[in-house]
Amino acid sequence: MASAAEQLAANMNMGSFAKATELHKRLLFTLMALLVYRIGTYVPIPGINSEAFLAFFQNPEGQRGILDMVNMFSGGAVERMAVFALNVMPYISASIIVQLMGAVYPPWEKLRKEGGESGRKQLNQYTRYLTVVLALFQAGGIAIGLNVQPNLVDQPGIFFIISTVTTLVGGTMFLMWLGEQVTARGVGNGISLIIFAGIVAVLPGTIARMFGMAQQGVMSPVVLLLICVLAVAVVVFIVFMERAQRRLLIQYPKRQEGNRMTGGERSFLPLKVNTAGVIPPIFASSLLMLPTTVAQLTASADLPSWLAWLPTVTAQMQHGQPIFMVLYGALIIFFCFFYTSITFNPEDTAENLRKYGGFLPGIRPGKRTAEYLDYVLTRLTTIGAIYITAVCLLPEFLAAEMGNGLLFGGTSILIVVSVTMDTVAQIQSQLLAHQYEGLIKKAKLRGRGGRTPAPVRR
Repeated sequence: MASAAEQLAANMNMGSFAKATELHKRLLFTLMALLVYRIGTYVPIPGINSEAFLAFFQNPEGQRGILDMVNMFSGGAVERMAVFALNVMPYISASIIVQLMGAVYPPWEKLRKEGGESGRKQLNQYTRYLTVVLALFQAGGIAIGLNVQPNLVDQPGIFFIISTVTTLVGGTMFLMWLGEQVTARGVGNGISLIIFAGIVAVLPGTIARMFGMAQQGVMSPVVLLLICVLAVAVVVFIVFMERAQRRLLIQYPKRQEGNRMTGGERSFLPLKVNTAGVIPPIFASSLLMLPTTVAQLTASADLPSWLAWLPTVTAQMQHGQPIFMVLYGALIIFFCFFYTSITFNPEDTAENLRKYGGFLPGIRPGKRTAEYLDYVLTRLTTIGAIYITAVCLLPEFLAAEMGNGLLFGGTSILIVVSVTMDTVAQIQSQLLAHQYEGLIKKAKLRGRGGRTPAPVRR
């Protein structure tokens, strides 16, 4: 069976692409939305001294590993303290909490399983409300942290705190709305594309910084070459694993319909090795950012005695630190299994197969089929969790040896490659749908004799 990339190469040409006007509109809308997002990452919040904050952010003596991660995901908005500095991380954190509650809280679990479209909309509304609460918490912590830092704010005080909170929360809500619009009217998942655009925007600067380190003698050219080769190898490995799947054979029995025998068909149930996709590292990064972003900004301020432990904890939550790597890896593995259990229910799949007469050869329909699907899915998820954890932690081990100058994270590469593959797949589906509509029109024309009816003469 041809893969998605092979089907795209076979069906996509300039002629078919030029005729797909609906796809043109969706692509243009997506590009315009991402352009608006990038412009917002250069608009600073009111009252901030941008030059002083940039010098504070780039202070080589400071420990800002978490801020570097937030800065990469936000496309450099953090180092400019722009209106989109929070990015969509509060929304992602809210999604995590709502999905966790949807698995353990009975009313929300009923909404998720039995509510249908209305239940999904109601859970989405809860996610929006919770996004506002989390954004208020994060924005308030950032505003207070900036307010106590010397020379970062032109006129510190309560008015600055209120305006900063309002601006940051408004920026997050606007990005959440923009992502939903891209999902509905553009191409690809809007939230993922916003994170993708932020990462891609800072990657050139990261690569230039690495080459600058090699020129200055901070990094050996051999090490730089090794990192480049390793990055290419990781991209190839990610593409291979994202396309890997276990295909379970499904058999449909033959049945008598009049004088004909129908059925007896075979199909396949594809189970991806990485069913959770790019969600686990994003969720893990978001949860790690939530408690440490505020601590990062206040670590160098004059703290009271009861907060004397804060700088020590913050120092341990940096890239390359053992506690950070352990927490990061554990959260990735947890979310791999958790998100897979939400997106794929073996019991529902087994029941649907039984309802339509399908069965797995050698497996009794019903409970035994559900147990077998759970058996296969658990082992596939284990492989997928190990793969994602290895990709995301490999740069962390390098950072432990080389310091935080290495910002080319495995999470960033995973997000960029996965979002690119998903977006290309959606473009392919749009082109195939357009070609299918063209074939239907041609078939209708052939049914009318291949020509339009002649006008009636009077």
